[in-house]
Amino acid sequence: MWQKMIGDTRLVLTEGDITRAGTEAIVNAANSRLAGGGGVDGAIHAAGGPEIMAECRRIGGCPTGQAVITTGGQLPAAKVIHTVGPVYRGRPDDARLLAACYTNSLELAARHHLKSVAFPSISTGAYGYPLDQAARVALTAVRDWLRDHPGLLQEVRFVLFGRAALETYQEAADQLV
Repeated sequence: MWQKMIGDTRLVLTEGDITRAGTEAIVNAANSRLAGGGGVDGAIHAAGGPEIMAECRRIGGCPTGQAVITTGGQLPAAKVIHTVGPVYRGRPDDARLLAACYTNSLELAARHHLKSVAFPSISTGAYGYPLDQAARVALTAVRDWLRDHPGLLQEVRFVLFGRAALETYQEAADQLV
């Protein structure tokens, strides 16, 4: 585990299962239809139960880079923030959209008076974003948002799947944060 304070907020990097993060909200790497899927999305829907999908259906969808919030259902987290990462195409817009996933999720958490939120590595699975590039974009976006919004969150955690992902994020964090 890696951690560092950014103002009053603790930034934590850890390996594990995001459905057991122990934060008030977890972020789901969703698809634009909010229809459930594989990877993180499938794990969150499976662990959280049908209440999450019912709210997703009512919301109807979410554009790339944006975020919406639902109940946490049966998860330990009270809320799930669903954000849609970009499919990696190697274009400059990819990084802007990926950064927006993180900042819009943080905005929703703050708007709902949540004090802790856990993120996966968005877009690095089926959407093909290179892990090292995604780590730099994610950590820069979170660092900058926390510096611009001091005191709103107590903890932002990245719960990463596998040792390689954790090490990649730790290397990026040591350079950026």
